Amino acid sequence: MVTRQLAGRGIADPRVLAAMGELPRERFVPREWADRAYADSPLPLGPDQTISQPYIVALMLEAAALHAGDRVLEIGTGSGYQAALLAQLGAETYSVELDPVLAARAAETLRQAGCGDVHLRVGDGRAGWPEAAPFAAILVTAAAASVPPALTDQLADGGRLLIPVGPVDEVQSLLLVERDGHRLRERRLLPVRFVPLRGEENPGSRA
Repeated sequence: MVTRQLAGRGIADPRVLAAMGELPRERFVPREWADRAYADSPLPLGPDQTISQPYIVALMLEAAALHAGDRVLEIGTGSGYQAALLAQLGAETYSVELDPVLAARAAETLRQAGCGDVHLRVGDGRAGWPEAAPFAAILVTAAAASVPPALTDQLADGGRLLIPVGPVDEVQSLLLVERDGHRLRERRLLPVRFVPLRGEENPGSRA
């Protein structure tokens, strides 16, 4: 998977490639999809819930430009796959998941994968995790209509936010938002399609 799908598509960070090569992705997908675990496509976790394709996960991790010991927030724990990769990269990882069933399943999978030190919380990811802020990076695994101000407020100086932004059921843009003091710089990385970022008032879908 690593050589063909990731390095072959331009992912160059050796730490990201090594982490994704070492972590068994099949642990994080439903049993009936295990034979498709390394396909470069999203896979269903439940109704309107997916695990992102490996290339997009790698691209977001590389764009986050992480260092060991960085405090990182993930919005949308999903299966726990990206949280496990963050932990393998040495990040102090916090992850918020709206769906309590999915969160409990991810917590057990992370424990079995040796990543039990990931901090998990059930809640509305749009609010972030203010008491653990600031974060060197925030990675959002579902698409928002616009960038939630609570998330940019929780970025450390020099911090990076990766978030898909755009309408539901249409092509969205993966944005990289960087904090420079009181200023925010925004760059579009590529077109993507993610499930919508939901809040507690409409918890039907998560990534």
